[in-house]
Amino acid sequence: MEATRKYDRIGAGYLLRRRPDPRIAAMIWDALGDAESTVNVGAGTGSYEPLGRSVVAVEPAIAMIRQRSPFAAPTVRATAEALPFPDASFGAAMAVLTIHHWSDWRAGLRELVRVSRRRVVLFTWDPRSESSWLSDYFPSVIDADRLRFPSLAALQEILGETEVTPIRIPHDCTDGFMGAYWRRPSAYLDPGVRSAISSLADGESSVALAKLADDLNTGAWERRHGQVLKHKEIDLGYRLVVAACSRTSRCT
Repeated sequence: MEATRKYDRIGAGYLLRRRPDPRIAAMIWDALGDAESTVNVGAGTGSYEPLGRSVVAVEPAIAMIRQRSPFAAPTVRATAEALPFPDASFGAAMAVLTIHHWSDWRAGLRELVRVSRRRVVLFTWDPRSESSWLSDYFPSVIDADRLRFPSLAALQEILGETEVTPIRIPHDCTDGFMGAYWRRPSAYLDPGVRSAISSLADGESSVALAKLADDLNTGAWERRHGQVLKHKEIDLGYRLVVAACSRTSRCT
């Protein structure tokens, strides 16, 4: 419930700032395969819900539910750890950048497996990935995320064998999660941008922000990290994790 209260407090700007990136969406929808129905757990405002399929959204935070389009999938207010559906209710279960907020991610994953007949699809971040330049300015935030996100090996303990695909983040990513602005560093100085990044929404050290601002003004940031400006996309550790499930809802 702590995460629910947090999103009821900080989630007001998510519809504007966390617009689905079409390139990432295409990868997620492709991973869902031909599953005829999908449950989107931790659905937020509805980003990445597949079009033209039967979808049910699960979201505990009222602030997020209120931002959903009237044409979006129907929403059930519930948590990942206790999905109110019978076994094998959906062809697929998906969860997008949400697992690190669950009070018990293992229980939540087991629930995704339980209600899915075909596959489980996760968009997540590998905490063992190499850090980006963000760790130079927000080290405590990155360290906290490394503790909150389960490792790929830990996910496999619940899901069994998985297919893991790196999601390279485009320089103009429209979904404003933590790594989205890797080639637009000044964006992190914008309170509106930070308000839609859960890791930064509770406020970042004024010293850290002042350091980033100063380094951008003096050119120190570009001297240290300017090589990233040459890239159109980059691997920041974001991963698409797919587990196939049998009819008995056990992933293998």
